[in-house]
Amino acid sequence: MLRDYLAELPLIAILRGLKPENAEAVGHALVESGFRIIEVPLNSPEPFRSIERLAKSMPKGVLIGAGTVLDPEQVNGIRDVGGRLIVMPHADLAVIRRAKEQDLICTPGVATPTEAFAAFKAGADAIKIFPAEAIPPAVVKAWRAVLPKDAIIVPVGGIRPDTMRPYVGAGANGFGLGSALFTPAMSVEEIGRNARDFAAAWQGLNAT
Repeated sequence: MLRDYLAELPLIAILRGLKPENAEAVGHALVESGFRIIEVPLNSPEPFRSIERLAKSMPKGVLIGAGTVLDPEQVNGIRDVGGRLIVMPHADLAVIRRAKEQDLICTPGVATPTEAFAAFKAGADAIKIFPAEAIPPAVVKAWRAVLPKDAIIVPVGGIRPDTMRPYVGAGANGFGLGSALFTPAMSVEEIGRNARDFAAAWQGLNAT
């Protein structure tokens, strides 16, 4: 279940632009920092190769999958290379249903309560509030008041270590992290430092 992977550190690493030859090194840097969910968007170079390398090399208990999944047929390819997570920028019900037919975890992107309710009805495991820059914590709080109590809400887009607290206060369960965590130009050492900074920020939220 997605909730199990989110239990210790509910931060999702979004590795847009990752190259297959760097997948293992970047993945290990993230896992060593406490990350347990890694997403390779399909508009990255050779994303299926990266997903396959990560799926084969990461420790058991790390969830590997794909982002920017736009077509139900892509779901099958992700499954075939060992991906177990389907993340989307939108709430395409056909993609959600295909993911659940394949027993995969699915987190569609939503920007309205209408999309959120439809996504959960189709079987979504969580909703990705996207882009978070356009959906402030006050809106998330209003959504939380009407969504199912056990709904998992994950803001994505522009999240930094210093912007997480208001969303958590509004009811967010975790975050998807993009360019503040990883860009293709960053060294493995820099990615590791960023990952540790995010992990420490999350732990600081729980300590206060």
